[in-house]
Amino acid sequence: MINVREQFPILQQTLKNDLPVTFLDSGASAQRPQCVIDREKEVAESFYANAYRGVYRFGALVDEQLEATRDAVRDFINAEHTDEIAFVAGATMGLNLIAFGWGKHNLQPGDEIVVSLLEHHANFVPWQQVAKQTGAVLRVLPLTDDGQINLSQLDQVISNRTKVVAVTGMSNVLGTMPPLKLLSQKAHACGAIFVVDGAQSVPHVATDVRGDGIDFLVFSGHKCYGPSGVGVVYGRKELLEQTEPILFGGHMVDQVRIEESTWASPPARFEAGTLPIVPVIALRTAIEFVRDIGFAAIHKQEQELLALAHQALCEVTGVKIYGPGPAAKGPIVSFTMDGAAAEDVAHLLDRKGVFVRHGHHCAMPLHNWLNVPATIRASFGVYTNADDIHRLADALRYVRQRLRLDD
Repeated sequence: MINVREQFPILQQTLKNDLPVTFLDSGASAQRPQCVIDREKEVAESFYANAYRGVYRFGALVDEQLEATRDAVRDFINAEHTDEIAFVAGATMGLNLIAFGWGKHNLQPGDEIVVSLLEHHANFVPWQQVAKQTGAVLRVLPLTDDGQINLSQLDQVISNRTKVVAVTGMSNVLGTMPPLKLLSQKAHACGAIFVVDGAQSVPHVATDVRGDGIDFLVFSGHKCYGPSGVGVVYGRKELLEQTEPILFGGHMVDQVRIEESTWASPPARFEAGTLPIVPVIALRTAIEFVRDIGFAAIHKQEQELLALAHQALCEVTGVKIYGPGPAAKGPIVSFTMDGAAAEDVAHLLDRKGVFVRHGHHCAMPLHNWLNVPATIRASFGVYTNADDIHRLADALRYVRQRLRLDD
């Protein structure tokens, strides 16, 4: 097992009744290691200044460190050019930038946008709205019974009318990991662009935008052991140049006149106003933290924990796990308990120091397909260990006792 838990100070505390912290909500926001916390503190204490504004030493150092993060992101996802990387407020804003900055200006009535039933609302609703505004048609990739994309029906959904294929790199509910390279090949064969919401996948599996044929990618800092308030947009250079800004103000302009304004070249075009300076700089530290552990080690641990979680939860009466088996997904286990509302289960788990997410997880179309209003989700990070899984299973038995489900 990866032994990095001691690097996360928040997990070292003891809760009421001497309970340890069992944090199983990394899919919503991962905890930060000490090195990231220290880096944020260092910037704020030692050389904070606004970005791309001043030539004095603090300003110059901030500029240098921001560009160092851009370089680190380029290498992390195997992009070709540093100026294919833009920093925005979060992954949601990044997806809106792609949908409204590229999609709204390149889609015509009758064009088709393909998404999947696995999508988070952030990769569903913007395309839905762009379709309404442009006259394009939103189409949805169906799923197999175990929650994977039904590859046998790809040719029925992706056609020569398809202009955008937008999918998650990992479902935030089922953990399903779509075959990105295959989907990008299908999209490109039709002349469509391929967009990936990497918010869940980037912290867990190696991302290769060139190898997988990804045209646009977004991910967020706070799910990758970094600060909140910063998201990353990658776009192939020629596509970014076709993309219009959706946020206007300082820094993103070339010329401003009374009659009209012109835009700076990417990525500055998409970085209006003041960047989230400290979070962007600390994101580089988070990326280095992940790379130092290595995705091979991360994958091995996650597969072991997934197998353990499936086994342990299946031994709890009334628990039903949704989605594919451990070998076909990332470190997420979503489930329900017969006779218990998801919110009640989550509240009672909290009494045992077990922190999970409940609800539809911003994926209502998927939950409608599952025919359940809500699920309980346990999602893992590099700090998750076998003890966390056992405490979850034991706490679920406590829930059944408290709700008298075994009477």
